[in-house]
Amino acid sequence: MEPDIITVGLDGSSESLAAAQWAADEADRRQSVLRLLHAWILLAAEAPGTPPERDQNAAARQLVRQVLDAVRERHPHLQIIEDLVGAEAEPALLRAAGESQMLVLGSRALGAWESYVLGDISLDVVGRAEGPVVLVRAPGNTAAATAERRPTVPDPRVVVGIGLRAPCDGLLAFAFDAAATRGLPLHAVHGRPLPVHAYAPWGVDPDAEATVIKEAQTDLRAAIDPWSGRFPEVAVERTVLPESPARAVLRTAPGAEMLVIGRRQHRHALVPRVGPVAHAAIHHVTCPVAVVPHD
Repeated sequence: MEPDIITVGLDGSSESLAAAQWAADEADRRQSVLRLLHAWILLAAEAPGTPPERDQNAAARQLVRQVLDAVRERHPHLQIIEDLVGAEAEPALLRAAGESQMLVLGSRALGAWESYVLGDISLDVVGRAEGPVVLVRAPGNTAAATAERRPTVPDPRVVVGIGLRAPCDGLLAFAFDAAATRGLPLHAVHGRPLPVHAYAPWGVDPDAEATVIKEAQTDLRAAIDPWSGRFPEVAVERTVLPESPARAVLRTAPGAEMLVIGRRQHRHALVPRVGPVAHAAIHHVTCPVAVVPHD
């Protein structure tokens, strides 16, 4: 049986180098093959024996080679594939996502205005990829750190944000597997806004709030328990917060080694491909964010 492939997209940025190092760690942990993918539309066919000074692809080759050398320092025995593709970046990455165990991309921190209006290749790929996409920030990302001004939780763990309107087995399978391969606990969080009748002129009705939370806890337990049976080695913490799913995820993510969130594969053409929870996490969470498509 051939090993799985983890693909990382390279563009020469510090973010893509951070993504490559994270992907190499993950490939080593899972005993997978690491593919270094660089898509360059101007990639030209070269005749055998072409002198280096006349190699039109020299810059592209050097970009991949530099990342390869950096990865080799930490993982000298990791199986690595160098892949130069003569194509636009987005279709090349989408094709790779369908062929890989996961696709890893660098993620840039954005300002408050940009985080709502800027559409980049990474966001488009996340919204259309057939498989999981992991977004990794470069170390020392001050803009992202500023956006996440919450106390960090000291205990390392994997956090998964769960919506309970429909089955999410693909999301839970990825999250439990990520926690198991790291030997970490899994923290499952669900945000459920309070209904209008829970609010009174003096504030929130505590009885109505308790009822909503109790119902959500029952639903969350029903979704999680079958997977706990399949991964008995993974300790699970469940949290229900009486607020929007996006706020619940942002409140819980600090201190995590990875945040796992879902994305519905089948959306109406007029509905954004990346939902509000994924959008908030991509732009405001500093740890690696895995976006997992599921039905």
